[in-house]
Amino acid sequence: MNRASESLQSLFERTFAEIGQVREAFTPRLTPREVGTITNVSTGIAKVSGLPSVGSEELLKFPGGLFGIAFNVDEEEIGVVLLGDYWQLHAGDEVERTGRVMDVAVGDELLGRVVDPLGRPLDGNGPVSASKRLPIERAAAPIMSRAPVTVPLQTGLKVIDALIPVGRGQRELILGDRQTGKTAIAIDAILNQRGKNVLCVYCAIGQRASAVAKAIANLREKGAMDYTVVVVAEGNDPPGLAYIAPYAATSIAEHFMEAGRDVLIVYDDLTQHARAYRELSLLLRRPPGREAFPGDIFFIHSRLLERATHLASEHGGGSLTALPIIETESQNISAYIPTNLISITDGQIYLSPSLFELGVLPAVDVGKSVSRVGGKAQRAAYRAVAGELKLAYAQFEELETFARFGARLDASTRKIIEHGRRIRACLKQSEFVPVSVPEQLAVLLALTADLFDSVPLERMAEAERAVREAAAAIPAEVCARFETAEKLDEADRQTVLQIARQSLAGFQSLPQS
Repeated sequence: MNRASESLQSLFERTFAEIGQVREAFTPRLTPREVGTITNVSTGIAKVSGLPSVGSEELLKFPGGLFGIAFNVDEEEIGVVLLGDYWQLHAGDEVERTGRVMDVAVGDELLGRVVDPLGRPLDGNGPVSASKRLPIERAAAPIMSRAPVTVPLQTGLKVIDALIPVGRGQRELILGDRQTGKTAIAIDAILNQRGKNVLCVYCAIGQRASAVAKAIANLREKGAMDYTVVVVAEGNDPPGLAYIAPYAATSIAEHFMEAGRDVLIVYDDLTQHARAYRELSLLLRRPPGREAFPGDIFFIHSRLLERATHLASEHGGGSLTALPIIETESQNISAYIPTNLISITDGQIYLSPSLFELGVLPAVDVGKSVSRVGGKAQRAAYRAVAGELKLAYAQFEELETFARFGARLDASTRKIIEHGRRIRACLKQSEFVPVSVPEQLAVLLALTADLFDSVPLERMAEAERAVREAAAAIPAEVCARFETAEKLDEADRQTVLQIARQSLAGFQSLPQS
C-alpha cells in the first residue's frame, strides 16, 4: 500500500510540474473583434453603424444566430440584407463581422434533400452533413474553358424535343401567364432524367408553400428525389432569402458540374426573384429605374445564368443546363423582366393561355418559341423529321386562321389543315408522363409519312398511344442508332414505319376524297 501511495504521489507531482511549465510558457493572444451597432431595423434589412473595415457582400452575424449580407457600404452606415427572422432584432443590438462571404454546403449528401438557401434542412430528415462549402456568388467559367452545346437534354415532351430542342449546357427560358403549365414542363424535364445520369436542382423562389409541397410530392412519388436537390425560399420568407436562393442553388449545381457531371437546374421563378431584389433595393434607398426596378436588375440575372454552360473536356466535361421560369402578365412578353431574360437566354418556350384554354397541353406556342442552339443539340434522327414537321405545323396555323372566316377552301388547303390538326393532336401530352426517344420518333415518323391523316380526330389520342406502345417492338439495334449522331437511314425509317402502320391498321379510316 505504501509503494502504491508513493507512486501515485510522484505521478501527481510530475503532473503539477508539467502544468506549471505549460502555464509559464503560455502567452495569451489578443484576437481583435470588430463590433458594430444596429441603428435601424426595417422589413428584411437593417442599418448598422461601426464596422469600418467591413467588405462589400461580407457576412455579418446578428444576435440569435441570424446572419446578414453587407449590401450598401457607405461612410456613415452599412445597409444589411437580413437572411432570416428579423423581428427579434432591436436598435442597439451588437453586430459582428465574420470575415467571410455567404456560402452554402455542397456535395452528394444533398441529393434527395429539401433545404433552404442557407443549407438548413426543411424535410425533417436531420442535419445536412456536407464536408464542403462554396460561396454563393462565383465567377462564371471563362469562355476558353467552355465547349459547344452538342448533346441533347431530352425533356420527354414531344413538342420540345422535336421542335424546340434543349441541349446540355443551354439556358432555355420558360415563360407564360400564370396557370399555363410552366412548372409542369420543368417538373416533366426533371422526371425524364431518371436513368440518364443527369442530376437535377429545383429552386423554388417565392412560391406558395402548398405549390412547393405539391412539386416535391410529385418528385418523390415518381422516384426523382434520388437524383434531385430542392432549394426552397417560400413566399412568406424574408426577401433576403428569396434573393440569395438561385445563387445558392447554382453553387450546389456547379459543384456537380465541376466534378464532370451533367446537371439540370430549374429556377421557379425569376419574376419573384426580381421583385424581392426590387423590394430590398427600395428599402436600402437605391435609385429606382424603370418600373421601380434598380439599375442593375439585368446584371443580377445575367451573372446568374452565365454560370450555366458546358465545360470543355480538359475541365471535366460537365454541363449545367438552366431552365429559368418567368411569369408574364396578359401575354405581354415585351415587358421589362421578360425581355431582359429573353436577351440573356439561348431561346424561350412560350406557353399560350389560348392553347391552354383549348386543352392543347402542354400549351407551347411553337410560333413564338425558339431554341437558338437548335439542331446542333438534337439527335440526327430528330433532325430528319423536325424541319418538315415545323414547316407543316406553321402552314397549318396560318391557314387555320383563314378557315375560321368560312372561306371556301380547295382540296390541298383542306388536306394541310387536316394534317396540321393531327400534328397538334399528336403533340398533346399528359402531365408527368415523359415519352422515350423511340416512342417519340415512332410518332413523329408516322406523322411525316401522313399515316395519321386517315384516322378520325376523335380517335387520335388512342391512335397515338397505340403507336407509342408498338414502339417497344422496334429492334434494339435500331433504337441504339437513335441515340447516336448517325443519320436515320432508309432501312431504319421503313422498319419504324412498318411497325406504326401495323399499330394503326385497326383504326377506322376516313373516306378518301
